[in-house]
Amino acid sequence: MARAAANPTSRSTVKLTRSTVRTAPSTGRLNEVLAVAKEHGLLSGTRTHVLRGRMPASLVEQAKRKSGITSDSKLLEAALANLAVADDYWQWLHSQCGTINPDVDLEF
Repeated sequence: MARAAANPTSRSTVKLTRSTVRTAPSTGRLNEVLAVAKEHGLLSGTRTHVLRGRMPASLVEQAKRKSGITSDSKLLEAALANLAVADDYWQWLHSQCGTINPDVDLEF
């Protein structure tokens, strides 16, 4: 018991509701993702679509532990929001490889 108390990230979970703030270590980025999804209207409207799937228990447990989310539905919502609002900057940057004119003086 003393060991778990000394390590605040060991299985501390908080039930996610729209009015609570999660306390898991990676919630900052997740909160940003959910805020962007909300701004784009992705979290509004009635919840009519049913999504089911079988996942390895260890994957679900680790995702819940890292996010602080205890609800399977909210975990799926967060994962889908993360995919939906993902930044494609790295793809754009990679596509720009070799596009700078060799005559441009980069002052190196």
